[in-house]
Order: sequence, then structure tokens, then C-alpha cells
Amino acid sequence: MAGIYIHIPFCRQACHYCDFHFSTNLSRESEIVQAICHEIDDRSDYVNERIETIYFGGGTPSILSANCLNEILAAIKKSFEVSSSAEITLEANPEDLDKAKLRELRLSGVNRLSIGFQTFSDAKLKWMNRIHSSEEALKSFHNARESGFDNISVDLIYALPDHGLDAWMKDLQLAASFNPEHISIYGLTIEERTVFGKRKISGLLIEEPEEMAAEQYLQTIEVLEANGYKQYEVSNFAKPGFESKHNSSYWAGDKYLGVGPGAHSFDGRSRQFNVRNNAKYLKAISANSSYHESEELSKSQIANERILTRLRTSSGIDLEKFKSDFELNLLAEHQELIEQLRKQNFLKIKEQNLFLTSTGFLVADEIALKLFFDE
Repeated sequence: MAGIYIHIPFCRQACHYCDFHFSTNLSRESEIVQAICHEIDDRSDYVNERIETIYFGGGTPSILSANCLNEILAAIKKSFEVSSSAEITLEANPEDLDKAKLRELRLSGVNRLSIGFQTFSDAKLKWMNRIHSSEEALKSFHNARESGFDNISVDLIYALPDHGLDAWMKDLQLAASFNPEHISIYGLTIEERTVFGKRKISGLLIEEPEEMAAEQYLQTIEVLEANGYKQYEVSNFAKPGFESKHNSSYWAGDKYLGVGPGAHSFDGRSRQFNVRNNAKYLKAISANSSYHESEELSKSQIANERILTRLRTSSGIDLEKFKSDFELNLLAEHQELIEQLRKQNFLKIKEQNLFLTSTGFLVADEIALKLFFDE
């Protein structure tokens, strides 16, 4: 299942935790959109499969005007065969989702929204430098429902300093009470180049203890499952049939094209990384020069990526398919380690699938690294 990711590199203001590529200078929106459309045309042969998912990420894609959004979608449909039932997701901030904007999104063909709530604490929203209030978050969700969106995901952040288990449970229960089709939860991570990263270095920010973060995570699984959500990936929970098709294709190792400054692509054998700078991206597109770097992957690297991504999912690794695809025997190679992890209740094996437990999900990446194959 092939997909296209479009990186919209603009935000109204910078959240203190965000390390994604974006600019708060919106004056070049039209130029960037034209360059993205040019890249789509330029890379029309990158994925020779029908496109089943389109994902607008960023940045803040909900900043885009209807005309810009329609230009990009038209360019995709001109250069690729797009399924009539394609999942088209747009990430949005609550402050952008008034009824007029939502009508425009519906008319454009967007059929899935991913709304960044993060928390319902106004004090914490201000601390994170978010623009919206908790009241605006509630209103944006109700506006989306009234506008006909029946596939909505909401994002929440746990492990916020001085926002303990009770406060997190309040956030979680309130989000679940709206009955969105999908909920994503992310632990706060402090990246070095962010405002929070600088505060941490100077001693002005102390992260939530790991024990509290783990307790919040494990309680989340129980609460959301009790509310009818199935955990299908480390950070993602969905009502039956509403798993993100686009993100699921990443974890399955499917091909995808990423367009826009900072976007990544994968064709099954190599990865491409677009330049992470708006001005350099525009200059390269204008000059018809290279705007991305490529990395050819060895068989063991692709196998390791399969381990890393599949272990993040509830279904885990199909051991027989892994052996067939890579001629590598994961069980035989790591027999002692796997047995040790199983005794510690970090993983299980059932019907030839190796998958992590809830406790294992807490350290999924660390376990994956231990299971990697050497070059």
C-alpha cells in the first residue's frame, strides 16, 4: 500500500518542545506550495503503485489556504493514480478549525483529521507555547463533527512535568469522552535544539521521573481499552477499523514518497532525505538541482528496520515471513536474549508472531536494538 506524505513547513509560532522542521515566516507559503507541486511532478515515477493514503504533516498543515491545499491535491492526482477511497489526513491545530475552514477541507477531499490537543490544562498549554486554549480544543472537535468528519484522531502528551497521574487521567478521560475514532499519545521528549532543551541544560526544566511516565503510559492502555480503543502501535489507539492507514504503512515497510522541505521517502531499497531548509529547497527546485540525499540500504539494514517498526505494533514480527524475506532466523540468532526477554515479560511468541507486551512497549526501541543483525 503506497502513500504520499506532504510536509508543510509553517507554524504560527514555535511550540517549546518541537524539533520538526518549520518556519514561522508565512510570507513564502505560495512559493513553497508551487515548489511542492513541482517536486510531485518531478518524482511521478518514484512510486509505481496506486496511492492509497495521502498525509499532510508539518509544521501546521491547517494553516494552508483552501487554494493551496487544492493545488497540491490536484498535482498528486495528475502525477499518480489515486484510489477513489484513499485516506487523506490533515494535521490541524484547534485554533484553525472554524466551521468555514472545515467546510473547505471537506470540499477539498480531506476525510481524516488529526487534531493536536496535547492537554486540557490551560496553564500547561501556555507553558508549551501552544496558541489554543482548552475551550478552543473542545470547540474545534465539535465543529469537526458538525461539519461531517467521522474519522478524527486527537493527540495528547503525557509525562509533562508537574502534571501527575491524576491530571493525566483527567486529560485522557476527557478526550475519550468525545469518542474520537483515534487517539495518539506521546511522552514529552526534550530535544536539545528546542526551548525546552535549552531550559534543561540550564537547569530550569526537570523532566518527569521515568517511573511516573511509565505509570501514566500503562494506565493509559487500561483506560483506553476500557473505552473501546485497541492499541495497535506503541503510541496509537483506535476504534475497530479506524487505525491510521498511512502510519500503518510505515510500520509495514511499504513504499512512500515524501515531498516538501525536510520530508523523507522510502522505495523499499533506499531512503531519501529532502533538504531541511525552506530557502535552500526553493533554490534547488528553481535551479532544477538536487534537493535531497539518498542512502542505499543493505539487506541487514532493511531487516533491522523491519524489526524496529514491526516491534512497535501490537501484531509484532511474523517470524516465518521475516525468515523468508531476509533468509535470517531471528529466533535462532537471538535465542538466549529472546528467552530472557520472555521470562521478564517484555515479549511473547504466539502463532509464529513475536510481539511486545505493554511493559515491553515502554522500551521498544531498546529491545529492537538488541535484536538487530550486524552488517
